Amino acid sequence: MSALERRAVAALACLYVFRMLGLFMLLPVLPLYAADYALSTPVLVGLALGIYGLGQALLQIPLGMLSDRVGRKPVIIGGLLLFAAGGLLAASAESIFTVILGRLLQGAGAIASTLTATVADLTREQHRSKAMAVIGMSIGVSFGIAMVIGPGIASVAGISGLFLVTAALAGVGVVITLTLIPSPQVQLRDPRSQPLAGMLIRCLQTPDLMRLNIGVFVLHAAMMALFLIIPGRLQDLGMVPEHHWYMYLPVMAGAFVLMVPGIIVAETRQWHTRMLRIAIILLILIELAAAVMPTTLLTVTVVLLIFFTGFNYLEASLPALLSRIAYAGGKGTAMGVFASFQFLGAFCGGALGGWLLGHWGEAAVFLAAALAAVVWLLCTRHMALPARNISLSLRWHSGEWTADRLKSEVLALPGAMDMTVFEPQSQAYLRVEQGFDTKLLPAGIDVHE
Repeated sequence: MSALERRAVAALACLYVFRMLGLFMLLPVLPLYAADYALSTPVLVGLALGIYGLGQALLQIPLGMLSDRVGRKPVIIGGLLLFAAGGLLAASAESIFTVILGRLLQGAGAIASTLTATVADLTREQHRSKAMAVIGMSIGVSFGIAMVIGPGIASVAGISGLFLVTAALAGVGVVITLTLIPSPQVQLRDPRSQPLAGMLIRCLQTPDLMRLNIGVFVLHAAMMALFLIIPGRLQDLGMVPEHHWYMYLPVMAGAFVLMVPGIIVAETRQWHTRMLRIAIILLILIELAAAVMPTTLLTVTVVLLIFFTGFNYLEASLPALLSRIAYAGGKGTAMGVFASFQFLGAFCGGALGGWLLGHWGEAAVFLAAALAAVVWLLCTRHMALPARNISLSLRWHSGEWTADRLKSEVLALPGAMDMTVFEPQSQAYLRVEQGFDTKLLPAGIDVHE
């Protein structure tokens, strides 16, 4: 990676940590503390856990498309402010319905697709899997931290105090966005504005994009359903909520270690679809095992370790595959569709999982997740990745080129696809087709592979 790519990925990873802390801290806590709210029932607890995903699902596509038009940063900042407002509302709640409304408002801050599109803007294609792996690891780090501090904060300040912390973390995210993340200027080869409906339809009609969308739906439904059950199982084993991190932290650390070889093999041997199927099969097997195994400390540990090994690998690899398949200029829209399916899965996992848990028990939840993963596996049968394009790093002496002049001349060349310009750094990333002749570039433009 170039210095600019490393800086961008580090800043985005930092933003992801603070963003996801606010989400993950509630996962092991909300199912345990929600019973204290007025009018609380098991179904409403599941709804409170998953309604965040519904808000995200409804707005990911519009905000992803908006980010293609107005830029990434305004959308990211607006989403963080909405997330903070939802946290403040939930912190003031006395009934479960106010919590549900606050969680829905938090979900309206739907910036996941825009963040992922920003990663794609700021990194070249040959480095994108590594960038997504770093982002995935940062999410995992935030998960591990959240499992430690979430129950601790709730035990001291209550669930209301935890919601206030999530609002404060969103404020930190705004500062990171304004000060640390570079501002890319993205230009397509064809600068004519595409109709928004056409961009959306094109994403929905691309079979391989839909396979990824179905996959991320299943993945996050399974995770949300898992957290309806695991905190209760840990309590049944005599582990008080503030000590649940004794389980979560080492399990997540082990899952990261086990995930890394899969990322390396997929990238070096170009076994992306093969490793994808292996990870899905891993999820199917562990869901089936969880449905029939007795509740012991060993079985809970094994279930969590294997589940999160597959989950972390898929969480890092699916966005990287999507950025490779998505058409030029439509990454924000494609990521919006992808993130909508992701959070719709979280909503269905919480709501449907809560209903299954109340009517049929824990085994039914795990079996439903396994069945959904089987459907996902079948959907990948005919999946094929396009040939990898090439991304070039272009540099020039400061003052020699303006962004507009560079775009107009370089994007007119045969084989040039799209371009991201960083004018203050006198640097740009140019995505080109295989066989692009770098000798056609204007004089004064240096190419760095």
